[in-house]
Amino acid sequence: MKNSQSGGKGKAPRIVTTVIVILILIFAALIAYTWLKPRLAAPAAVPAAQTAGTTPSGGQTGSARQDGGGAQSGGAPAGGRQEAAQGAGQQGGGNRQGGAPAGAAAKNATVVRATEVVLGTIENSVVINGDVLAASQVSIYPTVAGKLTEARFRLGDRVSRGQTVAMVDPSRPGEVFSQSPVLSTVGGTVLSAPLNSGDTVSTGTAIYVIGDLSSLMIETFVPERYSNAARQGLGALVSLEALPGETFLATVEEVSPVLDPASRTLRIRLRFNERDERIRAGMFSTVSLVTNTRRDIPVIPRSAIINTYGSWIVFIADDNNIARRKVITLGIENETSIEVLSGVEVGDRIVTAGQNFLSDGDLVRIVEL
Repeated sequence: MKNSQSGGKGKAPRIVTTVIVILILIFAALIAYTWLKPRLAAPAAVPAAQTAGTTPSGGQTGSARQDGGGAQSGGAPAGGRQEAAQGAGQQGGGNRQGGAPAGAAAKNATVVRATEVVLGTIENSVVINGDVLAASQVSIYPTVAGKLTEARFRLGDRVSRGQTVAMVDPSRPGEVFSQSPVLSTVGGTVLSAPLNSGDTVSTGTAIYVIGDLSSLMIETFVPERYSNAARQGLGALVSLEALPGETFLATVEEVSPVLDPASRTLRIRLRFNERDERIRAGMFSTVSLVTNTRRDIPVIPRSAIINTYGSWIVFIADDNNIARRKVITLGIENETSIEVLSGVEVGDRIVTAGQNFLSDGDLVRIVEL
């Protein structure tokens, strides 16, 4: 009885050990199967790799090395992929434009617009506002003080020199005097008639302003910083609010010898080069006064320049369509163009659109406007 019990107790540990060993063997078989499965499937992919131009060992066939564009199968080892990429970078020319370096050929070309640096003329100007006036206008004053009894002309009437334009009664209470005529000292058109019959006037009261409308001028005031550039004979372009889209040529004819101490401006007058019947005295004008002119200098569009950390730069496209960054020195400028003192040469192709997306050495593709 005791022997059978001791035999049963000895069998239990052996059963547990046997189960543990079986489980370990099952897990080992699963791990081995998982590790061997891809390698057992690899020989089936070798023929496909060979048809794509790749050897079973992962190397590239001679045809793929020469063409640089052979496709590589998904089952090729990493070594084959690296060798194919090197062969394509060294031998392939499908993505290269104009002999660009291999690094640039790997990128897509940036689409830009460009124009050549040319010799041109730049006029620097200041834009100011002015008024159209009669070339000569004179205020008519009475010779005595009294009451204006008669104003014979109205605004716009034509007056001759020496003609009587008004009558003034200098009488005082208790005294009677004969009326005094007011004579025009100039011939022209009545530009201003501020008084009416019955108004009291003095010898300093202007009864009429008479001017010659056959010749018009523009009166304007130049800021102090540009006062040294204002001189007789200086040309200007004039535009009028009443005639939008049109410009008229004018020339500086009068320059004040002193600046106005209150406004710090210099009064100048310009005469129109040609008479236009549509222009009338009193019109508001915008004057573009040319202060400096440079001829036969390298000129580029203002849109081409970029300010980077206080330096002015442009991009030029070389013969291989590679963008080159150039630091330039600027001269005078106007609304559309700017003078280049150094950094580029006549004939260089300056990128005028798309340059904000470029870096030095980028491949570019130039399109026409």
